[in-house]
Amino acid sequence: MNLDAIYELLPAIHRRRDGEAGEPLRALLQIIAEQASLIEADIGRTYDNWFIETCEEWAAPYLGELVGYAPASGEVPPPGAVPVRREVARTIAWRRRKGTLRLLEDLAEAIAGWPATAFECGERTSQTQSLRLARPDRGRLVDIRCGGALARIGRHRDRLARLVDVRRAGSARAPGLPAPDEVALEVWRLRSFPLTDQPAACREEAGPHCYTFSALAADMPLFLRTDAPGLNPLRLTRHMLSAPRSRGERSGRADPHFAEPDASGRVAGFAIHAPGWGDIKSADGLLPAHRIIPANLEGWRYQPPRGHIAVDPELGRIAFPPRQIPRRPVTVTWHTGFSADIGGGEYIRPLASTPGAEIVTVRGLDQLKAALAPYAGIAQDDGTVVADPQQPPARVIEIEDSGIYTAPFAIYLAPNASLQIRAGQARRPVLRLLDWQVSQADNFFVHGEVDSRLVLDGLLVVGRGIQLEGALASFTLRHTTLVPGWALGPHCDPRRPSEPSVESIDCPACISIERCVTGSIQINNDEVSTDPTVLRVSDSVIDATGIDCDHPQCEAIGAAGSRPAFARLEVVRSTVIGRVMAHQLDRGDNSIFLGAVTIARRQRGCMRFSYVAPRSRTPRRYRCQPDLAEATLRAEHAAPVNAGQQDTLPTGTAAPPPTELSEADFAAARRAVRPVFDSLRYGTPTYARLHQRCDPAIVRGAEDRSEMGVFNHLQNPWRVAALIQRLAEYTPAGTDAGVVFAD
Repeated sequence: MNLDAIYELLPAIHRRRDGEAGEPLRALLQIIAEQASLIEADIGRTYDNWFIETCEEWAAPYLGELVGYAPASGEVPPPGAVPVRREVARTIAWRRRKGTLRLLEDLAEAIAGWPATAFECGERTSQTQSLRLARPDRGRLVDIRCGGALARIGRHRDRLARLVDVRRAGSARAPGLPAPDEVALEVWRLRSFPLTDQPAACREEAGPHCYTFSALAADMPLFLRTDAPGLNPLRLTRHMLSAPRSRGERSGRADPHFAEPDASGRVAGFAIHAPGWGDIKSADGLLPAHRIIPANLEGWRYQPPRGHIAVDPELGRIAFPPRQIPRRPVTVTWHTGFSADIGGGEYIRPLASTPGAEIVTVRGLDQLKAALAPYAGIAQDDGTVVADPQQPPARVIEIEDSGIYTAPFAIYLAPNASLQIRAGQARRPVLRLLDWQVSQADNFFVHGEVDSRLVLDGLLVVGRGIQLEGALASFTLRHTTLVPGWALGPHCDPRRPSEPSVESIDCPACISIERCVTGSIQINNDEVSTDPTVLRVSDSVIDATGIDCDHPQCEAIGAAGSRPAFARLEVVRSTVIGRVMAHQLDRGDNSIFLGAVTIARRQRGCMRFSYVAPRSRTPRRYRCQPDLAEATLRAEHAAPVNAGQQDTLPTGTAAPPPTELSEADFAAARRAVRPVFDSLRYGTPTYARLHQRCDPAIVRGAEDRSEMGVFNHLQNPWRVAALIQRLAEYTPAGTDAGVVFAD
């Protein structure tokens, strides 16, 4: 409330006398106005708390009681895991639609944030047809002339009939489908991420006419775009690109997931631009849909006819006619799949920079080189290179496209200089490092003076690693991918599996890795004259590219020669694939260490709610696996005979002593809780994701009862639990509902 407005309400005679007396009345009104403002703000908040859209967090459960909303039973979920406000706001609308399949799909989107498709299992159950009410489209035998139905066996929208499965659809152990009285909800946990106007990679070893959608020249499946209504993040298949449809699918309503071209000629999910190729006259060289032939390009044996190209969406490959090779760069727009927004990509991420920093936007290699010119260094007469003293104190170089930047990178930072190289919002540029020099290494070289700082944000670095030297104060990676193994082969296998992605040589820089995917990290510092380097890893994957994490070359964090890294580690909500050897571990929370962890100084630090591989030497542990599994086995083995068993023994006979536990028993307990992943190869959509059959001790073993590892922030176990509870409330009467993961 405004003091001047209150003071003006007084009669003029009182204001004049108050002014002559030194305005004591105005001072009193000042105190009254402050309290009145607080009361007015409280009245405003009370009014906002009447509505679920504007109320405070504490008021949402009370408004839920007014409409009969029942929160999830059992444990209290962490903040943000279950959208209580959204559920309360839609409770009445959902009850009006109770029992409909479309409501179940909306529940999955609103509660878990997953797109879904609901269907009645009775439609997919083999049954004897009634002569009075024939349903030829239900419970029929396989029609081998229907290619679409055969292509979808075991995939989304599989309509082939099965025998009755006595297991429930919602069984936590082994869900069964189908049964006549069950409803299944297919959900997609993977997300579809676009890659816009990115150069396609030419596979020269296969032929100059062979390309891949991925800039890493690896086989990566294409996904449907999800910006159109009714589309789920499906993997594109060859049949989905087929035109015309097979005879068995021409009748009936249109399939919303069929990849039909839109008004501009683009096929749902990707577009190919080949300027100047063939008789394409458009300026951007967009290939129309009728020029694209879906084909199986395994082995590159298929050759498309002249004027057409072949596309294999399941492998992410493109084949031009061998006698009609494009002479200009081929660019593609496509969608890839992944579980979360980490490692960089065309998604919205928080941007942070040094206050007062100069922001330089670039597009193209020439502009990037011009922006990095002050950091190229100055050669001295003795052959050494020093930083330019005229460098700007703080600069942010923002790349505005998703192109590929092929060049050698060497950065020299002056004292107190700060440099950040980042991708623009919804962009993913690629820094491609090649073998430029024969006589020396071609890493991304960084040399910093005292109190200098470097940040890489939203980039994809392929071909080589990053080498740190000098007196650099800090080096930060955010939403960045340093390709494990430097580069990928055709099947996403690493080219150089034993090479590090980050190598620190006598550099005291504090290394911070946030929401990144990197290869191994080597820290080679002097252990006598310097302090340990600080390495912080959060919500990231450190991948040494080894299937056998105990192999000597599978070293995720360490030093040259299989020595411990002279560093202090902090690993939080991360997945480390490979062995860890370090001087000290200050903190290890909610993480997965697949390889053995060897810490030299074990008196400091602790590990909490993490999986630690057997034969590890670590600081004290709290509720870690497989320690809990072994403790549970000992407790169950040492439990006394219960009263029921004691009554069956003869009078005066003591219970037999328990047998000794063998090492095989402990090994079986450790194997039971070892994390199981869908894939450990970078480049696959399910990379670093826990398998559906992974032990609950890992899936619900984090501090917040969510999963351990890099995807802890997704809170997937809480999403599934909340969704299953709501399905039981809103499913049609007399049916049992279950959640089926389609990916």
